Amino acid sequence: MYTPNPDEKTATIMIYSQTSLIRGDAVVKETVRVSVWMRTDAAPEYIHLLNPQVILANNSATKVFSYSEIYYPTTQALAYHLAPPMKDPLDYDESEANRTMQPVTLLVGPFLMSGNIRISTKVDMGTSIASSRSIWMSLYNVKITNPYLPQMSEIQVPMLLARPGQVSFAVQP
Repeated sequence: MYTPNPDEKTATIMIYSQTSLIRGDAVVKETVRVSVWMRTDAAPEYIHLLNPQVILANNSATKVFSYSEIYYPTTQALAYHLAPPMKDPLDYDESEANRTMQPVTLLVGPFLMSGNIRISTKVDMGTSIASSRSIWMSLYNVKITNPYLPQMSEIQVPMLLARPGQVSFAVQP
C-alpha cells in the first residue's frame, strides 16, 4: 500500500457521484486546504484515496466494496466534503457586504443535500448560478440524505463543494 511522502498528508473525505458514495483517505500535499482543494491549482485529475469504501447506490441492490487504494477521476465527482467530524474554516468572510444565504437542496445523483449557498443580494438564485462560471461552488450547513438508502443516517457537514453544472438546485422557501 502507498505510504504518503514527507510533503504529503491524508484527510478523510466523502465523494458523491451519480451512482456512488466513496469514503477514503485522500492523499494531498501538506499545504493543501482539503475543503477547497478542487478549486485550487493543486486539484488532481485523479483523486488518490487510501482505504476507500465504495457504496454503489444505482439500483435497489446497494453494494459496498473496500479496497486498499483507488484513483477516482475528478471529473466524475459531483460533490465532496471532509468526513465528519473533520472540518476546515469556512471559505468566506461573514462581513462581506451584499451577500445572503439562499436555502437550497442539491440533487446529486441519488443524494439530497440541503443547505445554503452564498449569493449576491442583487440577483436571484437562477442568475447567480448561471453567471458564476465556477466549476466548484460551496454549500454550507449541509444535511445529506439518500431516500433509496434508509439505512444511511443523515450526514451533517459545515461545508461541501459541488459542481453546479452537474447538479440540480431546488430552491427552498
